[in-house]
Order: sequence, then C-alpha cells, then structure tokens
Amino acid sequence: MTIKSEFGNWAEDRVAQYLITKGYEVIENNYRKSWGEIDIIAEKEGILVFVEVKASKDDIIGFEPENRVSPEKLRRLMRAIQTYLAAKKYDSDQEWQIDVVALTLDQNRGVAKIKHFKNIDA
Repeated sequence: MTIKSEFGNWAEDRVAQYLITKGYEVIENNYRKSWGEIDIIAEKEGILVFVEVKASKDDIIGFEPENRVSPEKLRRLMRAIQTYLAAKKYDSDQEWQIDVVALTLDQNRGVAKIKHFKNIDA
C-alpha cells in the first residue's frame, strides 16, 4: 500500500466517523467498478447519500481538496451510483444525493478540518 492510499484510507475512515456523529448510517465503503468508485454510501432519514471524499495534507488557498472534484469524476461517480442502485434493487423512486466531504490535515497541529458539501449537482 502506498503512502497516498494509506492517507486516503485514513481520511475515508475519519469522514465515516464524522458522518456517524452527524446521524448518518454508513452502509458501505469503497464500492468499486472498473468505471467508477463510491467512497462512502450512507443513509440518513431514508435518503441514500453517496459521499465523495477528498483529502489534503495542507491547507493551501486555491488547492482545497473539494476543488479536485472534476466533471469527469462526477460522470464516473454517476455511473457507479446507477450501477449500485440497480445491483441493490432499489426502487426507482428512492431518494438519493451526492455529498462531497473535504478533509484537510494540518500536519503541524495534527488536526483534521472537515467541510461537508451536501446534495451537490452532478
């Protein structure tokens, strides 16, 4: 495992813990298909929430992790979501949304800052 993937796994674990403290139930982590991945699948109040986690080790203005969610990433995420919904046999009227959670680690203080962007447009 690379240092980058170790940091990514650590960040996803921290975001899952954050979501749980906010009343979400984490259903699944790292749903992967060759055409896309969903970092965290959660549920809150009957709504499925597909969470894209972006993390950075430094808080540099203009390079915030949430700014790295590209249109291509969103297209691949949408394909993975559609596959997940079909594979798990959810009703077509199941409510769902995409959230982006950005985690920035302040390496000097060892503190992680989390920003949660809810129901983004894909």
